[in-house]
Amino acid sequence: MKFDFNTVTRIVFGPGQISRLPELLAPLGSTALLVQNVGQELITRITTLLDDAHIEHALFAQVGEPKVADVDQALEAARQNDCDMVLGLGGGSAIDCAKAVAALMSNGGSAIDYMEVIGKGNKIAKPAAPWIAIPTTAGTGAEATRNAVIGHPEKRFKASIRSEHLLARIALVDPELAVGAPPEVTASSGMDALCQLIESYTSSGAEPITDALAIKGIALAARSLRRAFQSPSDIGARSDMALAALFSGIALANAGLGAVHGFAAPMGANFPIPHGVVCADLLPHVIRANIQALSAVVSDHPALARYAEIGRILMAQPNVPDPVALDGAIEYTTDLLRDLRMPPLSRFKFSERDIPDMVALARKASSMRYNPIVLSEDVLEDILRRAL
Repeated sequence: MKFDFNTVTRIVFGPGQISRLPELLAPLGSTALLVQNVGQELITRITTLLDDAHIEHALFAQVGEPKVADVDQALEAARQNDCDMVLGLGGGSAIDCAKAVAALMSNGGSAIDYMEVIGKGNKIAKPAAPWIAIPTTAGTGAEATRNAVIGHPEKRFKASIRSEHLLARIALVDPELAVGAPPEVTASSGMDALCQLIESYTSSGAEPITDALAIKGIALAARSLRRAFQSPSDIGARSDMALAALFSGIALANAGLGAVHGFAAPMGANFPIPHGVVCADLLPHVIRANIQALSAVVSDHPALARYAEIGRILMAQPNVPDPVALDGAIEYTTDLLRDLRMPPLSRFKFSERDIPDMVALARKASSMRYNPIVLSEDVLEDILRRAL
């Protein structure tokens, strides 16, 4: 057995840990660019912490999912203010923008120079400027990943800047910061985390460490995603989901993902669909398609046993036979969409006529190569059709 495993240097986790930000930041530099997509109350709280510690800072507001132009503008803000470190505060969009800026501060150039698939694909040769990730949603796991997902509207695609040099110096994960998140954000981000855990566990790139993290994360999400949605102030549920999201980021960074995220790249770039909603709506249909395709090849394919294990964890029924567990994985994720009131893809102007185009674009996505089996064009089209 051979594998590489990369993760952040340091993780600081727990309710109230945000108060430690000044002590964590002080050794890293003197002036921080704060890339954020949060409300004014939290911005004021963070900047007050920095002011009290005499840490200089500049602000950059990331609006929506980051695009090449956003990253380049944030980089210019860092240069104009002589920033030597970066904070990413908010959801995955702010953290990915911060991550990309930190890389460009030390490597030069534009975001497009380093993007996979649609960019020049240049390598990140030098370590990124020191940066700290502070997630305020439990979803993308971007605080622990080594890629920054950037959109390019003209090319109708989202792609990654990817390197172990992009890993955060510190992931500061305080579950209390997610308490004020709207229910729909809790739902979509939580489904993204669950999807990442499931896809990492069934990925062709899965390995023992990511398996352990994915299995634990799936159990945490099964226990607490509905609770966090229904009772936003439940710190226990928020802590479970923050940990599940963190585990999902570590797992996907090392194992890769699958067809759900293969679709998410072009769909997020072409329609106003939140990333977590795409993942949520497609998840049960991709699980079904993979199970059917794997079963048609060989009845004892190793990935089928993994889907069965997922079903047992989701249902909290450790002793059910494989056929029941496989059906359970599909049924549980389908029911979860209903309980979390996830909108269908058609709500975002996605229609039948868009399906062939999205399938063609999805095949270019890096995540597709880690799906446990290659799915035919007809199957991929059927997945999207079921999610309308």
